[in-house]
Amino acid sequence: MTRDAYSPATAFMVGVLGIALFSGMDAVMKGLVLAIGTIATMFWRNLTGIVLSGALYLPRRKAWPAASTMRIHVARGVLSAAMGFLFFWGLGRVPLAQAVALAFIAPLIALFLAALILKEEIGGRTIGASFIAFAGVVVIFVGQAHADLGREATIGSVAILVSAVLYALNIIIMRRQALVADPLEITFFQSLIVTTILLLALPFVGVQVPPLAQWPWLLFAAALAIASMLLLSWAYARAQASYLAATEYTAFLWAMLFGWLFFDEGVSWFTLGGALMIVAGCILAARKPQDASPALEAAT
Repeated sequence: MTRDAYSPATAFMVGVLGIALFSGMDAVMKGLVLAIGTIATMFWRNLTGIVLSGALYLPRRKAWPAASTMRIHVARGVLSAAMGFLFFWGLGRVPLAQAVALAFIAPLIALFLAALILKEEIGGRTIGASFIAFAGVVVIFVGQAHADLGREATIGSVAILVSAVLYALNIIIMRRQALVADPLEITFFQSLIVTTILLLALPFVGVQVPPLAQWPWLLFAAALAIASMLLLSWAYARAQASYLAATEYTAFLWAMLFGWLFFDEGVSWFTLGGALMIVAGCILAARKPQDASPALEAAT
């Protein structure tokens, strides 16, 4: 079947599955960050990702990407390195569900960026919806202050918000990237570029080989990340970014479950209420599924 043969609903469900696996990876990464640190966790996970994705991509590649495609790979790789560091650094300092709730602001930002960069139309309600979502962020910060989680948690939350802005741009680049490269190529080059960037940072931070007990978790995190990127790349090649951004909302349910199961984290009413306001704002701003055309434009 060709790309156009798949319905937007199919792409949406594949995107939901990709987010579920990505949420599982977040939980594994939180444990690794607490155990061996942010840079070490990102470096060794991405290095493992090069091996796993390379084993799938390199034997099947027909030619190296064109220069224009490589520029997109590099741009997303650089963005992902900064975005990932800020998010995982913050993740080690705030509850998992709260981190994901704050990151929910990204789909709304992506709607504005989709209009600006991809020329995708957005509804007139987007401005009002953004105020609702912003109010949700404020509610979460009020709850954080009420719970007295400390200065580290506040700084971690700010880092996650900055990461969310970068992730919104990442969503747009993902859409453009998916139009010119297949999922295996995207996954391999993202792992390669992010690892290269982290390698440049190693002389300044000093990273040692993780203990043997951590390697199964690093492999598991890499496998979850690769599977998630493959699914999301497939979905973003078949539906508009403004439509698929809504799949991000399902991550909060997984974050609540994983935070409770693995880190004994509860969810405050402030976090729950703020998350609902952010999601409500995003849903209000998003287009209806029937308005989201799967037609592909060569926006490279």
